[in-house]
Amino acid sequence: MSRFFRVAWIVLRKDLTVEMRSLEIFSTSLFFAVSVVLFFAVAFVQEGRALDGAAAGILWIAVAFAGTLALGRTFERERQAETLRALLLAPADRPAIYVGKLLGIIALLLVTEVVLLPLIAYLFQAGFFSHLLWLAAILLAGTVGYCAVGTLFAAMLVRARSRDVLLPILLYPIAIPVIIAGVRATATLVAPEFDVALARFWLSLMAAYDVVFVTLALWSFEPLMTD
Repeated sequence: MSRFFRVAWIVLRKDLTVEMRSLEIFSTSLFFAVSVVLFFAVAFVQEGRALDGAAAGILWIAVAFAGTLALGRTFERERQAETLRALLLAPADRPAIYVGKLLGIIALLLVTEVVLLPLIAYLFQAGFFSHLLWLAAILLAGTVGYCAVGTLFAAMLVRARSRDVLLPILLYPIAIPVIIAGVRATATLVAPEFDVALARFWLSLMAAYDVVFVTLALWSFEPLMTD
């Protein structure tokens, strides 16, 4: 088990080191996400007043689009440098490679969300920060669920010619439940009265999704990448 986590940590450290030096994926994903938020702000904010309940949906739309772009670019970089082939040929557990890649994508998206939240809260007059612990738990659960499926599909399609088209086609139908749960859970935070029971229900649903799909991804990563 210690070897498993050591391999995952090496993969994660490698991804973060490369990204910190270039900022290629983070800057591109953040620019795209901010652009999406600004487009919706122009459409939904009229006379200084935002459309009720729009902030939660726009947050998760921006996260989903930015995550798709980040997933595609991360594995495109691995393909160009042939580092994914080297990782798969290394004497290491392949599920550990998946965990390292997954944690790298999660870290990237979480930083993007930290930047997006104040912008959306300001533009749409949303009280995201009234319940910080709930907000952190909802964002983490939703991001893990989305990235768990996305990392698996992005790795699987890394050699496909139409990978940029196939990735969202495969990812979005399966990720819809966690996105919907994330929107509904986040909406409870900005509602006039915070419904703890409802927020707990949606958070539990996302946690169950995370457990199921992380487990399935760990189980299927090696045979999928071997084939």
